[in-house]
Amino acid sequence: MTHPAPWRRFLAEFVGTALLVTAVVGSGIMATTLSPNDVGLQLLENSVATAFALAALILTFGPVSGAHFNPVVSAADWFLGRHTRTGLTATDLGGYIVAQTTGAIGGSILANLMFDLPAVDFSGKDRTAGHLWLGEVVATSGLILLIFALARSGRASVAPAAVGAYIGGAYWFTSSTSFANPAVTVGRAFTDTFAGIAPASVPGFVVAQLVGLLIGVGLLLALYPDAGRSVDEVVVAHPSGHPADHAGGRSVHSS
Repeated sequence: MTHPAPWRRFLAEFVGTALLVTAVVGSGIMATTLSPNDVGLQLLENSVATAFALAALILTFGPVSGAHFNPVVSAADWFLGRHTRTGLTATDLGGYIVAQTTGAIGGSILANLMFDLPAVDFSGKDRTAGHLWLGEVVATSGLILLIFALARSGRASVAPAAVGAYIGGAYWFTSSTSFANPAVTVGRAFTDTFAGIAPASVPGFVVAQLVGLLIGVGLLLALYPDAGRSVDEVVVAHPSGHPADHAGGRSVHSS
C-alpha cells in the first residue's frame, strides 16, 4: 500500500488534536450552560463527550497518522522503535509534536469562537498542587501502558474503544481529571472555561506527564520486553495485505 506523505500525517495530527481539544473545551462549556449548579454532572457530561469524540477521532485519523494526538504517545513510539527500526523517526517525532501542539491551541480557539467567547482568553483556573501532579503521573503512565500493550498483544483494533474508555474513566479516578497530554494541556490554557488550566500551571502538568511517560515505558518494557517490534500498530492497526506493506518495519505513520 502507499504510505501517506509526511505532510498528510502531520495534517492528520493537527486536525485530530484540534478536534479533540474542541470536544474537551466545547463539551465543558456546554456542560456548565446546561447544568450550572451541579459540578458532578458537568464532569460527567464533559467526560462522556470527550471519550466518545476521542474514539471517533482515532477511527478517523488512525489509518493516516496513527492518531497519536499526544506528544508522550509519539515520544514513546519513537523511543520504543529505535532499535527495531519501527515507529516514528526523529524527524517524524518533531513534526508530530509541532502539529499536535499547534492543533491543540487551534482547537481551544475554535471552541471559544463556537460559543461566542473571545478567541483567546487565558484561563485563570489554578491547578498547581502535588496531588494533581500525581494524578497526571498515574493517568499518563496508564495511558502509555494501555496503548502499547494493546499493540504488542495484537489487539490494536480495539484501541479506539479502549483508549476512549480509559480517558473517560480517568476523568473520575484521577485527581487531575486526566489531561495526560502535554499538547492538550497547552491548548487548554487558551480558554477560561470549565476545561481550562492557568498558564502558570501548565509546566507542572507537563513535567508530571513526562514522568508518567518514563514510568509507563518502564512498566511496558518490564512486562513486554519486545514491545518495540509492535509500535507500528499504535494507535490503530494499519491494514496489511502482504508483508511488503510493512517493508523495513515501517507502517503508515512511520515512513
